[in-house]
Amino acid sequence: MNSCAGQPKVKSQKPAAKSQIKPPSSQQSVSAPVSASGSEMLKLDLPEIKREFRGAWIATVANINWPSRNNLTTDQQKAEAIKMLDLLKDNNFNAVIFQARPSADALYNSPYEPWSYFLTGDTGKAPSPYYDPLEFWITEAHKRGMELHVWLNPYRAYHTTGGTINSQSMVKKMPDEIVKLRNGTYWFDPANQKTQDHVSEVVKDLVKRYDIDGVHFDDYFYPYKEYNGGRDFPDDKSWNAFLTAGGTLSRPDWRRANVNKFIKRIYEEIKAEKKGVKFGISPFGIWKPGFPADVKGSSQYDELFADAKLWLNEGWVDYFSPQLYWKEEGQQRFSSLLKWWNSENKQKRHLWPGLNTVGVKDVPDRPSEILKQINISREILNGSDGEIHYSIAGLTQDTQMATALRNGPYREKALIPKSSWLTAELPAKPLLTVNESGGTAFANWSAKKPGQVFLWVLFTKYGDSWQTEILNADIISKNILMSKSGEKLTAVALKAIDRLGNESAGEAMMVIADKNSGKASFVGWASE
Repeated sequence: MNSCAGQPKVKSQKPAAKSQIKPPSSQQSVSAPVSASGSEMLKLDLPEIKREFRGAWIATVANINWPSRNNLTTDQQKAEAIKMLDLLKDNNFNAVIFQARPSADALYNSPYEPWSYFLTGDTGKAPSPYYDPLEFWITEAHKRGMELHVWLNPYRAYHTTGGTINSQSMVKKMPDEIVKLRNGTYWFDPANQKTQDHVSEVVKDLVKRYDIDGVHFDDYFYPYKEYNGGRDFPDDKSWNAFLTAGGTLSRPDWRRANVNKFIKRIYEEIKAEKKGVKFGISPFGIWKPGFPADVKGSSQYDELFADAKLWLNEGWVDYFSPQLYWKEEGQQRFSSLLKWWNSENKQKRHLWPGLNTVGVKDVPDRPSEILKQINISREILNGSDGEIHYSIAGLTQDTQMATALRNGPYREKALIPKSSWLTAELPAKPLLTVNESGGTAFANWSAKKPGQVFLWVLFTKYGDSWQTEILNADIISKNILMSKSGEKLTAVALKAIDRLGNESAGEAMMVIADKNSGKASFVGWASE
């Protein structure tokens, strides 16, 4: 099925140059060190922080990933969610793509659509004891320093595993906008203005009421042909209305225009409500056969009427995650497709490919194939690295996959890449104090504006080498060794990181040893 269905330490990538510092006497009162000449403040030169988007899709349709059944208790649902989030945290993931609206239903308290059958076994029935699953997932993801993106299927109105259609279903509530397909699913007509308005209201409501980091659409726009037994999509009513009004587009171009207009609208409406909420799409991985030249396969442009290349060209997304669910050695080469999509990224948005972690086919060693694809992505997408794994089952059902990621490309934590086009006030420089206590340095810190901080990055310098550690926002102190691997602690620094991955200026303290007692003191260092 497609996608829609203790803190580890990070070694420095760029050691800072050795500083020439004139130490003060033990009697001096020092607010900041001076240069060797005594005339200029030193520049703080901290190493770059590792950045990479590491996401996993959590599918709720048909109870694929969560909840595992539609008759679990509230406590059982929460326990399953916590177990998944802990697994992602322990394997150094930093984002969750949570399917909150699988088929015109809701795994949250929606004023527009009914509670999901996949949550309670009865469309329209709320969890009991009551809780809001989406709110729970957001809170718990953020506690672990991970982003939470809500994944919506925009046009699917009913899935064949969704139980009996009752009066609460959108199939009953919006019959004029929804059609039945031959495989038993129901689909909103993308050309119908009421359809577009309805989905728009759903998205705006989510962005307004929930503290989400992103909105995510999958690859289902107009449905795949096999959903209707190979027959054309039944939108004669809308098509005839278009012709009657004087429309001149061909039917395929008209359908694509419907979707294009909708995608642009959703992007603009999200930004109008909360500019910092990212919008991402994970389209089918092939735009058209022959693009690139060595690729064959289905055409989303002609079958799904999704001109995904246009959306990327125009920058109507903040990130783009084509589902590149093929192996590197095959007819649809992973690297060929990724290079082609990268060449179409005219607005330099994030390009984070979708990897088929749970089911890439015809490979003798799936973990090795996924690791190979991550390394290929890093080479091609230098500067905005990242990927999304379909799905979390690739980790929960395959311990070898989880181990390979944790011991390989994900052995170090990483921040999400910055989104330079989403301007925001940079977080304020934190307040840092460090004192020696019992042979250990004790560091504590605070934020001038706590609401700005999503993560901290703590820098420790031993000898001439910096090390970095990414910490959750609720951690505001830490004991630091005064020596490590034969090198003495020479400096401590800190940065605040906001929800968009922006860094504050660094605040640093330098270690000064008293000549007589040997006791260390910490003095301020000039900031960046």
